[in-house]
Order: sequence, then structure tokens, then C-alpha cells
Amino acid sequence: MISANAKYWILLTQAIGYNTPKAKKLAKMYSDISTFFEGGKSEWRFCGLFNSVELEALSSLKSNSADDVLKRCKQLKYSVISIDDPNYPSCLYNIYAPPAVIYVSGNLPDFDEYLSIGIVGTRRASRYGVENSYKIAYALAKYNTVVVSGGALGVDCASHRGVLAANGITVCVRGCGINSHYLRDNEKMREAITAKGAVISEYPPDEEPRNFYFPARNRIIAALSDGVLLIEAGEKSGSLITADLALEMGKDIFALLGNNSPQNYGSNYRIKEGIAIPVTDFMDILANYDCKNLSEDAVGFDNILLADIDAIPVKKKNKAVKIVNLKTENAEKTDLPPKKSADKGKPEAEKQEPKHKTDIKLKGDAKLVYNYLTSEPVHIDKIAGDLGMPVSRVLGTLTLLEVKGLVRALQGRNYILK
Repeated sequence: MISANAKYWILLTQAIGYNTPKAKKLAKMYSDISTFFEGGKSEWRFCGLFNSVELEALSSLKSNSADDVLKRCKQLKYSVISIDDPNYPSCLYNIYAPPAVIYVSGNLPDFDEYLSIGIVGTRRASRYGVENSYKIAYALAKYNTVVVSGGALGVDCASHRGVLAANGITVCVRGCGINSHYLRDNEKMREAITAKGAVISEYPPDEEPRNFYFPARNRIIAALSDGVLLIEAGEKSGSLITADLALEMGKDIFALLGNNSPQNYGSNYRIKEGIAIPVTDFMDILANYDCKNLSEDAVGFDNILLADIDAIPVKKKNKAVKIVNLKTENAEKTDLPPKKSADKGKPEAEKQEPKHKTDIKLKGDAKLVYNYLTSEPVHIDKIAGDLGMPVSRVLGTLTLLEVKGLVRALQGRNYILK
């Protein structure tokens, strides 16, 4: 299916980009978005949402550019669901910056009907991480739970494959177009997902990945999930962005209990802070819900077969490889812990306070928030208030800066420069 107004919403993304709250604001202002576009420049200025650059971009649009995208979707048999369509997921619409359109290959489940759990974690998963991702996803699927993940190597891949082995429903949210050949190792898996579940994206079918697409993609995973499970998230793991966004949306956060290796730093820290509920098997997750539409078939967690576990690719030295044993994986020192300060042992007066780095290029919210922070801890609510930004937006920006190693999160949701 293709939404009646999909063309106009695609044109909007071509003019002002993705991951913007302006699409939702327009949807609230206009019962029919065609009225906005047909009104021309005077209507665009009158609505008061767009700056001069965006108005110029709207003026230079060619309507056939959206037609080309829709033609491509029809060729590939993709659905296109716009933000004003009744079939657009309400849980996605309710976030700060929902996608103007979502492209769908397969069958999008009814998120109002099913419990949905997002599973995210490292691409460099250990044997322990891969097995638990697979088994927990398998068991959740047997209990009619939709599993949402990002289709990446490691934890994501193991989760999707666990659901497929259980003949369940899983949704893969891509940080590129659905038809992009990024991560060829998982192409067959993505094809299999569409039989009962869906591969989705906010980007046009052939759009190639960009670095900033993935943090933006994480808000969709968080929105579609009733709860998010962290598996082997290191200190700078991108999956922490998903968990923090989900927390801001009022979702539940879970984390697989792991050892004290750097691989589990982020997951364990969320447990220590009381943010994440510790998990050892799938029932630790289901126990938190008055589950919607759950089956009554018992699942023997320890008896789940792992026949294809060795075929699940993980990331190692920028290449997809078969999983390695836990001893080797830990020896690789991925997700390294913070280095000891070179100032250790110096008198207090000689220690250098963290300063803003001048050799980095940041834009938009990231630049604004980074320049605001100092060596003095400041609470996220104060940052949001002083900068006039929603807390959810500040949190996503802070998490991205934390992943880049530019800021540090302290207890009580305080932040400082790193």
C-alpha cells in the first residue's frame, strides 16, 4: 500500500531532511497536506515553521522527484506509509520527531496489539552475547512478542535470527534505504524477515548509509518497542543511545547481566544506576507486562537449539567474521575502558580541567550543547531549560556526544566535558 499523500511527505523530506519535528507539526496544522503544497510560497511562509533556507528548498523542488521514489517503491513492492495515514503506528507518531514517511518491505505488525521488545547491543558480540541474544529473541517470539532491532552484525543479527528460528515476527529498522546493499552478510536474513515481519526505514529505497543516520534510526527502534534490552553494550556503545531515548519516551530498559569486562560496561552501569532491570532470561522481561496476546506454550530456555549459531556474523577489525570464543573476544579489548588520567599524582593546582576541543566539527544541536557544557556538572533539565530544547532532544544529543568521547555522564543525569 502507498498512502494517498505519500508524494507530498516525500517532497517535504527532500526539502528539509529527516528526523525533524516539523513533519508532525505540519500534520497537526493541515488535515490534508496537499493544501500546504498547493498553497505555494505564501502558504509556506504563512504557516511559520520554515526558515529562509528551507523555504528556498521547498521552492526549488520538482514534483517528479517524489514520483521517482514512489515508482521505485512500486517496482520493489514496498509500502509507503505517511505520517497522516491511519495505518501509521501511533507509538511512532507520539515521539518528538516521527518520520514523515516510513518505507516498509513485508508486513508491519500492529504495535497496539502485540508486546514489542527492542534488542540492541554490540556488533562485536562474544559467544555469550550472541547466544543470549538468539535465545531470548527466540523465546520472546514463541510468546507472541514482536522483536525490534537494527539488522546490524552481532547482537542485532542474532536477535533477528532467533525470531526467525521460532517462526515469529521481527522488525528490522535500517539506517539506510531498505534496498541498500549495506551489510551484505545479512541480506538473506532481511529477505526472510519480510515473510512475517518487516524491514523498514525512513530513507528512500536506495539511500546509502551515513554516520548520522544510525543515531537517528535508534529513535524509531525505541519508539516501536515497549521495552529495550541491552546486550553487551560497552561504555561508548551506540546502543546506549537507543536505551536513553527509550527511557526518555517512558519505556522500560533491561540489560543482560554480564561480567566486569569493558564489553559490558554500559549495560552494567545502567543496572547499577537503577535505570535498567537486570535480565538472565526472557521471563525477566515478560514478568514486567500484562502481556498482550501471549501464547500459553511453555519454552524451555535452556533447551533452545543453537543449530545455526556459528553462522551469525559479528564485527571484528571492520570485517564480518564468524563468532569467536569468549576468551579470544575479551582479549581483543573492544570498547576499551576510560584511560587512566595522565594527571594522576599531580598536585590539584597542576591538574588540567577539561576544555572544549578546537579540532572537531559539530553542527546543530551537537554544537550548541557541546559549547554549553563546562568542567562543572550540570543537570540535563537545566541544559534543556537554558537552551530552550526538549529534554528528549538534549538527551539524544548528549548521548551522541558521549559516544564521540566529548562529554561524560555522571550520576543523577548530570554531564560535564570530557
